Amino acid sequence: GLLGLSARARKIAFGADSVEEQIKKRKIYLAIIAEDSSKRTKEKFEKLCETYNIPIIIKGNIEELSKAIGKNNKAIIGVEDINIAKGIIKINDGGEVIG
Repeated sequence: GLLGLSARARKIAFGADSVEEQIKKRKIYLAIIAEDSSKRTKEKFEKLCETYNIPIIIKGNIEELSKAIGKNNKAIIGVEDINIAKGIIKINDGGEVIG
């Protein structure tokens, strides 16, 4: 899927610290957060994305998101490619699988 493609193209950030850093550098075009991530994580990134005007999708679980990018235990992913971000948003709006 598009997440795997962006991972192979090295156009993602993953993990809270890395994604937060890239958001502040304005390099993230979409944040994806697992539904089973902590309430604190979700609230923190909802505020951060609102501040920086970044779309956010809360979908799937940690295992699904991690598997999609070939990693383990990643609750948050930041997409650094605007076209891939737009594609994922389009698929999400259509209800297709984002992995």
